[in-house]
Amino acid sequence: MSKIQEAFQKGKAFIPFVTCGDPDLETTAKIVRAMEEAGADIIELGIPFSDPTAEGPVIQAANIRALSGGVTTDKIFDFVCELRKDVKVPLVFMTYANVIFSYGIEKFAKKCAECGIDGLILPDVPHEEKDEFSGIFQSCGVDFISLIAPTSENRIATISADANGFLYVVSSLGVTGERAEIRSDIGKTTAQIRNYTKIPCAIGFGISTPEQAKEMSQYADGVIVGSAIVKRIGQYGRDAAPHVAEYVKSMKDAIR
Repeated sequence: MSKIQEAFQKGKAFIPFVTCGDPDLETTAKIVRAMEEAGADIIELGIPFSDPTAEGPVIQAANIRALSGGVTTDKIFDFVCELRKDVKVPLVFMTYANVIFSYGIEKFAKKCAECGIDGLILPDVPHEEKDEFSGIFQSCGVDFISLIAPTSENRIATISADANGFLYVVSSLGVTGERAEIRSDIGKTTAQIRNYTKIPCAIGFGISTPEQAKEMSQYADGVIVGSAIVKRIGQYGRDAAPHVAEYVKSMKDAIR
């Protein structure tokens, strides 16, 4: 069992997302440590990219702020090595295929293993093309995490069958961002997934309130939240860590 799967053994997992380098890496480090202390079970670290196709305006703006501040992939690897001196929860990179292609797939996978990254999410790589990445990452001990979207109906069996780490269940069509309500039939999707795999499922996209988190956690093993956290970072900048910690604690309490 991978370190990611172990994180789901203690009850419903809360998985917050943060963009590395927004507004700077020093602040990101404070936020990551504050989130772990507040009860985060796994933390997603976004590597900024100039064309993040799955992201709504909130995370797009964070990518621009981070890139304008001079963040690079190498700086993020050094940052993770530093984090790993005291941060114990699993860490997962979320980025885009171009970032990894330009760095070199094998080189990137090895660096992930060296600095203690446990998983990778590439929202722009369809299941049919994942083999280009997944084997290399798995051989380095890094879980390649698959996504299941509301449009994946006919492919749920295939995607679930060879999933690693956890399955990222996308709650809604469209890009990331807070939503007043989540309309897709998540219960039906997760029930289908259960027919094919015992790997944990976590639901993301659009979840922003403790009430939504509690509702979604009834259908899955974990809840992922990005935009609501990144929005607070945009609002409070270098002073965001305590505000994010308070929010993470409220979300974790809601799904316990």
